[in-house]
Amino acid sequence: MGHLLPIRPDEEEDDAESWSLKKQALIQDAARNLFNGGLEQRIQAARDIRKLARSSVRTRSSFAAAGVIPPLISMLNSSEIDAKEASLLALLNLAVRNERNKVKIVKAGAVPPLIELLKLEDGGLRELATAAVLTLSASPANKPIITAAGAAPLLGRILNSGTVQGKVDAVTALYNLSTCTENQIPILDSGAVFPLISLLKECKKYSKFAEKTTALLESLSHTEEGIIAIASSEGGILALVETIEDGSLVSTEHAVGALLALCQSCREKYRELILQEGAIPGLLQLTVQGTAKAQHRARALLELLRDTREPKPLSSAEIETIVYDIAARVDGAEKAAETAKRLLQDMVKRSMELSMSSIEQRAFSCTPSDSSSSSEMPSS
Repeated sequence: MGHLLPIRPDEEEDDAESWSLKKQALIQDAARNLFNGGLEQRIQAARDIRKLARSSVRTRSSFAAAGVIPPLISMLNSSEIDAKEASLLALLNLAVRNERNKVKIVKAGAVPPLIELLKLEDGGLRELATAAVLTLSASPANKPIITAAGAAPLLGRILNSGTVQGKVDAVTALYNLSTCTENQIPILDSGAVFPLISLLKECKKYSKFAEKTTALLESLSHTEEGIIAIASSEGGILALVETIEDGSLVSTEHAVGALLALCQSCREKYRELILQEGAIPGLLQLTVQGTAKAQHRARALLELLRDTREPKPLSSAEIETIVYDIAARVDGAEKAAETAKRLLQDMVKRSMELSMSSIEQRAFSCTPSDSSSSSEMPSS
């Protein structure tokens, strides 16, 4: 057998150039068939675009430059299901990780036919349309257009009746839309909170789906309407408390954020409701085990949950029992004692820091003024 000759750098460049020219020819062929072919040719062209668009952002941009977006959108209005499906999949691949294409697709008029597809009873096409709305809604420029077209109630309906993947995509699309403040009221008006709470109660609290659901609930909790909807949903507060106890780092951060928003909006109204669901152990655990943001939020919520009017401090035995229970759930029974000891030390240290801070503040406030007249004291 003869020896294989090494490939020279100039041969590699020739191969790369050859492949680039070949791909450009394929892009032009697909675009030509999409513009001038019969229905079957256009369907095949859309399938070719979908396949080729997977390869790179540059390829997706080349297809957009070739003008394929408007004819693909026109195919969404076709009476043929195969044409709708092929164009949907092609547009999806053109939009993925390409911000310019997302905006071009919406500007070219994709939203109205997508809204019509969201109304279909056909689960397959409706699910593809949901995925397309999810992808396009990631662009800030598209959010108000999609919401104004009436997407929120249709996505909310999918939360009740869609497939698992359809529900995941609908939740994520609604979250994308909710990050634009003016879109939150339409989402709330669609009644999305009640199915969101139901889904959170049913799913595993550490799942990606729980992360997406709690992220949306936290976003909606920044409005008065959202707070009322979450609190009035049966088991809504309990579902958030359970997520704090059993969720991932991401979902616990969002869940405590939503509960904190409730308590900050009206402490007198929501404090007892949160306490009744047994939030304290999970919040204590979060002050040690959560992300930095979750720890900060948990401490802030614990402070709001304290009964400052009639302080009833826990006994040492009660505190030790709570901490041991937390430790057992975090590290297991075998390591519970060691973990509990560390947690108690952290709590004691934190308590001492707060006490010293309080003493220093009182001492400062009692320092006599150098001035004989209070009116001459510097303003704080």
